[in-house]
Amino acid sequence: MTDSQAQFLLRNVVDALPEGALERKLGEGRPLRVKLGIDPTAPDIHLGHVVVLQKLREFQDAGHQVVLIVGDYTARVGDPSGRSSTRPMLSPEEIDRNAETFRRQAFTVLDPERTELRFNGEWLDMPAEDLFRLARTSTVAQILERDDFAKRYSTGAPISILELLYPLLQGYDSVAVRSDVELGGTDQKFNLLLARDIQSAYDVPEQVAVTMPILPGIDGVKRMAKSQGNYVGVTEAPDEQFGKVMRVPDDVMPTYYELLLGGGFDRDRPAVESKRALARAIVARFHGEDAAREAEAHFDRLHVERALPDEIEEASLPDTDPVHLPALLREHFGMSSSEARRLLAGGGVRLDGEQLGGGDLDLPAERLDGRVLQVGKRRHKRFRANGASAG
Repeated sequence: MTDSQAQFLLRNVVDALPEGALERKLGEGRPLRVKLGIDPTAPDIHLGHVVVLQKLREFQDAGHQVVLIVGDYTARVGDPSGRSSTRPMLSPEEIDRNAETFRRQAFTVLDPERTELRFNGEWLDMPAEDLFRLARTSTVAQILERDDFAKRYSTGAPISILELLYPLLQGYDSVAVRSDVELGGTDQKFNLLLARDIQSAYDVPEQVAVTMPILPGIDGVKRMAKSQGNYVGVTEAPDEQFGKVMRVPDDVMPTYYELLLGGGFDRDRPAVESKRALARAIVARFHGEDAAREAEAHFDRLHVERALPDEIEEASLPDTDPVHLPALLREHFGMSSSEARRLLAGGGVRLDGEQLGGGDLDLPAERLDGRVLQVGKRRHKRFRANGASAG
């Protein structure tokens, strides 16, 4: 039973360190305390957060105790993970508002009856003497081993003393709640491992560090983040969720299927059908099946039915496969390649109503054959392979 549970819980996991530690913890035959900390630096939870929250839910369903820590105090510092500069400070009022929103939205994935919700201000609002003890658990050299700190230090970019304290504060969370397992994205690996050292310094059994993949944003390039504008929020309106998911580039759809739906991506299925199925599943998860059907119908009315004029000029696709889209736009719509790339990146090009993006530079000829390419609101052409007629 332990082996099968470990195999299930390690699905989609990047690292579980030290190796074999999770299996040993599960072998103790008791509910484990599984921790996730989220700093409420923005008001909304998005699909990127859902990847880790889903794994927490899997631990819950396996009978373990989830401890969700809202970092109302660590948010006042700002997690430096993946940052090239110091984060802007938020006011306590903003953090408190965001924390309340986070709490509500996390329970769209987690079972609230089986979640221990904590705010780390409970223990991080500590006397100076306790802070000094915590600071003695690590060295400056150890903290500067982090990639983001090392890069900033080597280039002379500012690093505040407060930022250097962040990994220690996060590690102390693990001491306070006596976590057996801590989850985080791959960018959290250093912090999760450092927490083991801090637990050891406080004579608390060391946790297992479990890292999850980071979900790309709907641009397919950068990690999903509200600050990047490439996110899908869990409480956004169904129409908005559906439309955003339809913008996910084809090449990252397998990742979305695996991390959000647990698999099921069919490479032989037309990309637009896979994308629609993904969008329906996401909307249905957070708003229900009826809302998903209505969102798809709305998408069709807005982007397909109303977008196409009665008569559309036809044109032949080049013999090359894949087709380089900027070159196609240059030849048939009279724009430069650079202008075509900017238009794609800005979402100004659609294929049968589906918004293309900056990553859609080369498309299979089969995907373009018989379909309408729309540039802006009023320019359309239907492309066919080898000049084939509509038949």
